[in-house]
Amino acid sequence: MPEKKCFTDSGIEIRQVYSPNGEIAHAGKELPGEFPFTRGIQTDMYRGKLWTMRQYAGFSTAEESNKRYHYLLNQGVMGLSVAFDLPTQIGYDSDHELAEGEVGKVGVAIDSIEDMQALFNGIKLEDVSTSMTINATGFILLAFYVALAKQQGADLKKISGTIQNDILKEYAARGTYIYPPKPSMRIITDIFEWCSHDLPKWNTISISGYHIREAGSTAVQEIAFTLSNGKAYVQAALEKGLDINVFGKRLSFFFNAHNNLFEEVAKFRAARRMWAKIMQSLGATDPKAMMLRFHTQTGGSTLTAQQPLNNISRVTIQTLAAVLGGTQSLHTNGYDEALNLPTEEAARIALRTQQIAAYESGIADTADPLAGSYFIETLTDEVEEKAWQLIAKIDAMGGSVSAIEAGFIQDEIARSAYEYQRNIETGQKIIVGVNKFAIDENQRPPSFKIDDSIRQLQVQKLNSWRHNRNPAKCDSILQELNDKANSGDNIMPTVIEAVENKCTLGEIADELRSVFGEHK
Repeated sequence: MPEKKCFTDSGIEIRQVYSPNGEIAHAGKELPGEFPFTRGIQTDMYRGKLWTMRQYAGFSTAEESNKRYHYLLNQGVMGLSVAFDLPTQIGYDSDHELAEGEVGKVGVAIDSIEDMQALFNGIKLEDVSTSMTINATGFILLAFYVALAKQQGADLKKISGTIQNDILKEYAARGTYIYPPKPSMRIITDIFEWCSHDLPKWNTISISGYHIREAGSTAVQEIAFTLSNGKAYVQAALEKGLDINVFGKRLSFFFNAHNNLFEEVAKFRAARRMWAKIMQSLGATDPKAMMLRFHTQTGGSTLTAQQPLNNISRVTIQTLAAVLGGTQSLHTNGYDEALNLPTEEAARIALRTQQIAAYESGIADTADPLAGSYFIETLTDEVEEKAWQLIAKIDAMGGSVSAIEAGFIQDEIARSAYEYQRNIETGQKIIVGVNKFAIDENQRPPSFKIDDSIRQLQVQKLNSWRHNRNPAKCDSILQELNDKANSGDNIMPTVIEAVENKCTLGEIADELRSVFGEHK
């Protein structure tokens, strides 16, 4: 296949990659696609393939979310990203007393394989890459997805996507955990092991800095804490006897993009270089197992309820940062998300922001276009140096799990969040439309709200679902799951069997609560 040629509007040909003195190869200078991947994980980056354009969506019932997915696919998204409601995230069915007031609010309610069937109605799982933002119950949602793929007659070897499955950042920054850290780590390595044999194209974890940043960390802290967590997952998998050159290829990362364009680009470049070195130090020899592949989401915490249309500009800057930094996948936030779930219009504008960047701006025409900038190269080095210093502190404490148990990471994030807020309140940090250039606002954009009545719909579906199944079979499989959890055997085959035999998400989560307990 001939090499793709790119030109400016003036007819100047753009090379695939640039190095000092305009040479393609330069002694001692790294190129994209080469260890330690500072300049990107592919030699041609977006000239060969654009980043995957995703839109994070999920609300109300599976049927309502399915309508939004079809809308987004028709608008040109390349992959789906599923948001789950709070009860689903922490292992409660919609009819549980603790689910009241939360069903379908911050994501879609998924109680059973029936809901998963409705969520992807009319969508062939072999044809779409799906990212699921789910952690404590990630193993159950993956089981639902696999069971649905089997029902569709899909080849599991071809199914691609990602579950977030990153429990450590839940203890440090987000809070949607169920089980204590050690059994949670065990579930994660069970997923690694099972997928390496049965679902080889699936990304088994998306090690997330996004929520660490949303909780108030700096860019340096975001990559230091995220890479430390990644290191802990790799060490846990190695202790289980897994091959780093196999599972290492299915690790992915999830980062935030904020408004300081150049620091964000430097952060992404530094993170790639650092992860390559970490994986090499842990025994990886296959270059693909050392590559940091990452999804980016624009910064939710940067969006303002005041003058919400200003958020379109913020998201545009963040889009540029992610792409100039070499992301593999990107979700852009709706301008109204400081007020409510995004309307269809806001979701469409967010997607168009990516499409305009891809097809009109020229930033996809050459690999690592900011390489060689005195500022960017120095900033990349300085971000890396500061992040290594933090990682050294965590290593001295015994790693991420110990640092989280001691409250170190939480305290560091809280300190940074306080400092940032104080700078806004004193005017040292300007937020346009908030502490400067404010206006009197009488109108807000149309809002998108979820009605509490959908809980009743979910309860009715659950009652019917439980009535039309074999209770003895469910009890038997749940007992088998209990036995596997106690014995140390891989739980994934039994979880898949459970969902195929109509066990609900809450029942499976509760069975493991009886074995592992809950983290308090």
